[in-house]
Amino acid sequence: MNVESFVDKAEVVLAVRGYETVDVRKKERLVDFTVSPQKSDDKILVRVIIETLSKTGYIGVDSVREMSDLLEKGNYDKGVLVGKRFTEAAKNEMKKDRIEMISEIVKPHFEAIKLFSIINEYTQKLCKAKCGQIALKDSDCKGHADGHYSCDIRLTSDNADFHFRRGWTRFLEKDLMKLLAIEKSTN
Repeated sequence: MNVESFVDKAEVVLAVRGYETVDVRKKERLVDFTVSPQKSDDKILVRVIIETLSKTGYIGVDSVREMSDLLEKGNYDKGVLVGKRFTEAAKNEMKKDRIEMISEIVKPHFEAIKLFSIINEYTQKLCKAKCGQIALKDSDCKGHADGHYSCDIRLTSDNADFHFRRGWTRFLEKDLMKLLAIEKSTN
């Protein structure tokens, strides 16, 4: 996974869990998302470490302790740490401090139906923003005509439909990442 894919993965987690982004801070080696679940006052820190100082590429216990201090000082209710891989000491510290870990190996599992539902919500929101309406049938959408796609939103939505029918959650996650990127580029 490359650097951007860790941030993308975090954004998928935020979207699927229904977190509203309150603040995003980009620093030299990391990106911090301060988020809140919908209809809640909880404050959650999602930290993505995009580069380690270690030659091995592992995130160590010092990074976890730094995050733990920030969680306490910032009155956060929960923490999620996203990175490529973690040392055993870092994993143990996260368990102790109840920080959720997401890595190359430890990934949250999403049900296909949940991903597809979120994709449909984003598709509708993006269609309304782009075309002023949500197409109720295929012929109402101008993004696909004569077997050709002129709209990335429609293409991604149709791909997601195909992936959902086969239960391919990994591809559904990528479809959601594409829609999130489209949303970012339009904002």
